[in-house]
Amino acid sequence: MSSSRPTAQAPRESKRTSPRMRIARDTPRPSRARTPSGPAPSARRRPGRARRVASFWPQYLAISPFYLVFLVFLLIPIVFSLYLAFTSWDGLGAIKFVGLQQFRFLVKDSTFWLALRNTLIIWVLSTVPMLFVSLVLASLINATRRFTAFYRIAFFIPSVTSIVAIALFFSAIFSENYGLVNVMLHAMHLPTVDWLSDAWTIKLVIAILMSWQWTGYNAIIYLAGMQSIPPELYEAAKVDGAGPIRTFFSITIPMLRPIILFTVIVSTVTGLQSFTEPQVLFGSSASVNPNSGGPGQAGLTLILYFYHQAFDNNNFGYGAAIAWAAFLVIVLFTAINWRLVARKDR
Repeated sequence: MSSSRPTAQAPRESKRTSPRMRIARDTPRPSRARTPSGPAPSARRRPGRARRVASFWPQYLAISPFYLVFLVFLLIPIVFSLYLAFTSWDGLGAIKFVGLQQFRFLVKDSTFWLALRNTLIIWVLSTVPMLFVSLVLASLINATRRFTAFYRIAFFIPSVTSIVAIALFFSAIFSENYGLVNVMLHAMHLPTVDWLSDAWTIKLVIAILMSWQWTGYNAIIYLAGMQSIPPELYEAAKVDGAGPIRTFFSITIPMLRPIILFTVIVSTVTGLQSFTEPQVLFGSSASVNPNSGGPGQAGLTLILYFYHQAFDNNNFGYGAAIAWAAFLVIVLFTAINWRLVARKDR
C-alpha cells in the first residue's frame, strides 16, 4: 500500500519560539539616525555641572577670605617686590627701571657679604646645639613617668612667648654693667665679659636667644616621634645587651630621621631669617645709623640689612634685591640640608 510523501521536509527549529518573537526577529529594525537639531550628550550635561558647581557657593564663600588675604597681603607684595628689585624707588617719587643695576651693586657691596657671614655664623651657632639639646631633652622626658605634662608645657612656653619680650630679657641678663651673667661671674671672681660689645659674643648672645626660644619646641616634636616608636624594638635591644647610648644611636635616631629632616628644614628657614633678635638687642631708635647690628655691625643679618636699606634709607629697590638674595640663600641651604639628611635616610 503506497502513500504519497513530500519530497522535501522543512527544517525543524531547535527551540520553540512564539509567533511574536519570530515576527520581532524577522522584522527589520529601523536605523537610529540622530537629528541635526538634537544636542550632544556633553552639551546636555553642562547645565548639570554648572548647577552642581553653583550649589557649593556657600563653601567657596567660606574659604574666600583666606584667598583674598593671601592675594592682597602675600602674592601681590611678592610680585611687586620682584619688580622693585629691578627699579630705583624712594617710596614717594616715580619708579625708575634700572635693570640689573641693583644686583650688580649687591655683588660688590661689602656690607651685604658681612651680613651674609653674620647670618651663617649665627645660624650654625644656634641650630646645631639647639637640635642636639632638643633630642637629649626629648629622650629624658620620654624616659620620665611623672610630671610629663608639666615638662611639656614648661619647654613649650618659650616658643609662644613674644620674641620682643625675650630679647629685652636677654639684653638685661647680658648687660655689661648690671647684667645677671656678669654679676655671677664677678661673684665667682672671674673676669666679666662685654657680651654686647665684642663681635663674637654678640653673635653668641643672639644664638643663645634663638636656641632658648626654639629648643623646647623641637623637643616636643622629637618627643612625639619617640612615643610612636614601637617599644618592642627597645625590648629586643635590651635583650641583646645594648645600653642606653647604643639604643639611642641605633634605634632612636634612625626611626626619627623623617622628623629630624623636618626640624632641620624649619630651623634652617627660621635661623636664616633672624631679624627681631638683633633689632631689639641693639636698638632700632638710635639717632645715628639705626638697625645696623650693634658695634662693628657684628649683629647685622640679611633681613636686618634689608630692613635698614628699605625703611631707614628709603632705598626700596636695593632692599628688594637684598630680600630676593636672602630668599635664594635660604633655598640653597634648605636644599643642601635636605640632600644631606635624605641621603642618610636612604
